[in-house]
Amino acid sequence: MKTSAKILIVEDENIVAMDIRKMLLESGYEITSIVNSGEEAIQVVREQKPDLILMDIVLKGKMTGIDASRIITQYFDVPIIYLTALSSDDSLLEAKSRESYGFLFKPFGASELNIAIEMAFINRGIEEGDSINQS
Repeated sequence: MKTSAKILIVEDENIVAMDIRKMLLESGYEITSIVNSGEEAIQVVREQKPDLILMDIVLKGKMTGIDASRIITQYFDVPIIYLTALSSDDSLLEAKSRESYGFLFKPFGASELNIAIEMAFINRGIEEGDSINQS
């Protein structure tokens, strides 16, 4: 049950972003953009309206991924999965206290990424009261 969902990658490490892009494309997802700052992420969400965001917590620029997510979720109904390399990061604790659709701890593989994305879409459907049909 794969869809061509549009996914925004927000990741400040170019090599990691390219690995994520490759995994997503191989799984049949469409990439709207790859950006490395919260400010860029907000702009891309406004312009391209992705179906899901993969958001690193630590980004380039003044904003963290948490800051960008806070602004994005005020105006757009889009699931966000947080990415982080540090499981003890204080920012992660803040992210856990906010509504999120999941977390991925780097490094991760394609199967973990796909499961997190599928769960985010399922949870979003349940929250919106949609029936989940499996084919």
